[in-house]
Amino acid sequence: MAKDRVDPAVLKVADAVGALIESWGFKRNMGRMWTVLYLEDHPLTAADLAERLGLSSGAVSMLLAELTQWGAVKKSWVVGDRREHFEPETSIWKMVSRVFRDRELHWIRTALESFTEAQDQLEVGRDARRKLIAERVAGLVQLGQVGAHLLQTMLEGEAIDSLPIKTVGELAKAGKKSES
Repeated sequence: MAKDRVDPAVLKVADAVGALIESWGFKRNMGRMWTVLYLEDHPLTAADLAERLGLSSGAVSMLLAELTQWGAVKKSWVVGDRREHFEPETSIWKMVSRVFRDRELHWIRTALESFTEAQDQLEVGRDARRKLIAERVAGLVQLGQVGAHLLQTMLEGEAIDSLPIKTVGELAKAGKKSES
């Protein structure tokens, strides 16, 4: 049907969003599917999406399940049609903040925990190499703390001061210069 053909401009945007999403660690077709829904003026069925994106029904089903899990897509019912329809989350910030909160912040906190445990295990002062390792691990602890703070601040909608991220690890360098 001519009505169901995807405009080449829509496919161009879908491919660009797909590439962006893929670089963020998600499946390219998740971004493409969300974009087709986002740029449409009405909910679409899984069959519509399969046809428009040239995907199998199984692939569409798996992608819709993942997009639904991330809150990027939700089921929608159309009066007079028994098939399930899908529509996008239109708040881009809502989607991005969920990924930051559920994934990136978790990763940062996990890394910070490991850095802190390693820092606690290091015996400072035994030799120059060990001291260097301790200083650098301390810089990584500082990076984790600043990263978690900046991400949490951003998620809370507060202004972000980029200075702390620029000075991560500088304390160790400053201490070394003062010893010289």
